[in-house]
Amino acid sequence: MKRLLPVLPLLACVIGVQLLCSATDTLYYLTQMTMSAYYSLLIIALCVLMGYAGQISLGHAGFFAIGGYISAALTTHSLIPYGDNGLVKFLDSSGMLLSGQSLYGEELLVVSPGVACVVAVFTAAVIAVFIGIPVLKLKGHYLAMATLGFGIIIYRVVLAVEYFGEADGLSEVPAFPLFAGLSVSGNFVDRVQNYYIAWGVLLLGMILLLNLIDSRVGRGLRGVHGSEEAADAMGVNTSRYKLQTFVLSAVFAAVAGVFLTHYNGGIGTSEAGVMKSVRYVAIVAVGGMANLWGALLMGVVLNFLSLRGVFGSYDDAVFGLILIGIMLFAPNGILSISVRYHLLRLLGKNKQDDGKEA
Repeated sequence: MKRLLPVLPLLACVIGVQLLCSATDTLYYLTQMTMSAYYSLLIIALCVLMGYAGQISLGHAGFFAIGGYISAALTTHSLIPYGDNGLVKFLDSSGMLLSGQSLYGEELLVVSPGVACVVAVFTAAVIAVFIGIPVLKLKGHYLAMATLGFGIIIYRVVLAVEYFGEADGLSEVPAFPLFAGLSVSGNFVDRVQNYYIAWGVLLLGMILLLNLIDSRVGRGLRGVHGSEEAADAMGVNTSRYKLQTFVLSAVFAAVAGVFLTHYNGGIGTSEAGVMKSVRYVAIVAVGGMANLWGALLMGVVLNFLSLRGVFGSYDDAVFGLILIGIMLFAPNGILSISVRYHLLRLLGKNKQDDGKEA
């Protein structure tokens, strides 16, 4: 239980932010805070993959897009033209389909959001297994290039396939009903409700990952990160641990994609872009590769600033510069370093090189 105590102050901060926004009539900030929470769910899972399993991934925007696009497509494309199909009849009789009307008054028969979420997350997990088995045998920049290639493939698929809306993406995604009258949607009247839903999902994910890294599996992952050869010698099944962590992070990314898509009421191709994956890696690096709390804090702060338009049209450039700066001066994350030390060391090394050349 001790390792979960930091969750309580975080919960208090979440409540405090909402009360402050309500008191100052600035509830519009909760929209970006809600979206930041869903993005941070992906980031903390990527932190475990990179910081504990030692596997870099430049393709997690692809898993986010898989979750969002599949859920959006299943809940917006009508199955009425296929009403005579046996599978559609079975799904309808099982209560897995919902009927309704589009904005233009057309009759719809679509997959319910709950079923669509399960299908989307399961698809992401299966793809992660098939991708991870060959890709995770690679190391270093080869692994980064392979995951980058996967991300590019997903981007091109959603951009070219009509079922996924091509360049326009998908819109009119319905709300995601949960329980006790709660639902994930972008309605202004439900802004506070959705804020707590998003942070509840994020805190639950955080608790699960904290328990994971403090377990026997977590100790095995640390061993894999330190030295795969040594971990193998100690009896750790490194291949299985790396694959399972990769699949787990893909599932977190897909869940984040599903919830954010239903919250926004749509999804566009930018969510599958390469720069999105670079951004996620940059945020993990800023928070600290093996620092879940740092990754969570930086994920919320940097995504909030980005969503508020603080960086303007230089958004991607800012995250690129952040990644370069962290790798040069703070490789262990901004919360655990002395930038001045690394800067002076770099300058001192340059002076020594100049002296040798002289």
